[in-house]
Amino acid sequence: MAATEDGVRSPERGRRGCEHYDRGCLLKAPCCDKLYTCRLCHDTNEDHQLDRFQVKEVQCINCEKIQRAQQTCEECGTLFGEYYCGICHLFDKDKKQYHCENCGICRIGPKEDFFHCLKCNLCLAMNLRGKHKCIENVSRQNCPICLEDIHTSRVVAHVLPCGHLLHRTCYEEMLKEGYRCPLCMHSALDMTRYWRQLDNEVAQTPMPSEYQNVTVDILCNDCNRRSTVQFHILGMKCKVCDSYNTAQDGGRRVSVDQQ
Repeated sequence: MAATEDGVRSPERGRRGCEHYDRGCLLKAPCCDKLYTCRLCHDTNEDHQLDRFQVKEVQCINCEKIQRAQQTCEECGTLFGEYYCGICHLFDKDKKQYHCENCGICRIGPKEDFFHCLKCNLCLAMNLRGKHKCIENVSRQNCPICLEDIHTSRVVAHVLPCGHLLHRTCYEEMLKEGYRCPLCMHSALDMTRYWRQLDNEVAQTPMPSEYQNVTVDILCNDCNRRSTVQFHILGMKCKVCDSYNTAQDGGRRVSVDQQ
């Protein structure tokens, strides 16, 4: 919801919320004194960003009274939001939100289903506790796919086995084109079933005689170990972890006893 040049809201009186949030008030931006439904609407229409933590006043969408930020209108009783955070000044429907002091912002819960990883500096699902690779302050990095912020994004973050983060939507799009982390090339999901399928395809596809004794040095993107294996056009399997997520690390060689 945008504002007019003098900061007075332009949508009709009583219109509730925007595409981002369901709320019964407008935020008075402390930076420009204009009225917007949310910080995202403000940032889209202005050349600066709204600091959610500095919001002091809101305007009721029904009686239009400007007042201190609070959950219910002091004039007409309009409920500004089923959920309200007095720190973030987040008004919205009840989605089991909670404010995480370590993240510094509100997260969608329920709270008991998440824990805050101090090293990653991010709230993660409880089923990842002790089962994810920590990367210090990983949530403060931008998504490597869309290059947008992850920590404050309204889009859920997906944790890859390597520990890197992507927006869930970006992760789903990435899988349509490939299976590797765009940052470190580690497999982004469990590829065991596909590797066994590739085993069968390699066994059923013999190389021409001139290549049957050719070996190559490879580097595995999954375990980061090097090994020397027989060259095959369909893929070269790591001798350490059985992954085909490998890269040739040097030229081809023909076994001495076959030359």
